[in-house]
Amino acid sequence: MSITPDVLETEFSLTTAATRLDFLSRRDNGDTALNSVRDDDEDNWSSFRVAATSLDVHESLELLALGEVVARKAHNSRLVGIRAALRGGATWEQIAAALDVTPGEAWDAFGDSISRQLDDDAATAARELAGSRPS
Repeated sequence: MSITPDVLETEFSLTTAATRLDFLSRRDNGDTALNSVRDDDEDNWSSFRVAATSLDVHESLELLALGEVVARKAHNSRLVGIRAALRGGATWEQIAAALDVTPGEAWDAFGDSISRQLDDDAATAARELAGSRPS
């Protein structure tokens, strides 16, 4: 199986991808040592308390791909969020503040999302909703 964002994006919803991403990232101890081996007393259960885990290659590649999937899905939700905000009466200043950008940058990002994600009829309606570019 190939572990790529394109493959995982079709398999996971945003919630599932984010949950799996969180699980994998919490499981890794962040150790940078290569192939480290510990000599623990197998009969001593207290060794589990200090046991650290690290991701194997498959899991680490899955973690990377899931991060990209979550970023893509979150970025694609921008169109839905901005349209809903505009329909609700939000100003470009308010939308920009929510995105931590300028009003012009928010308007431009909305235009880019329209071009990438909507068919012609829906794009025309979304552009009318957006109005003119704020200065």
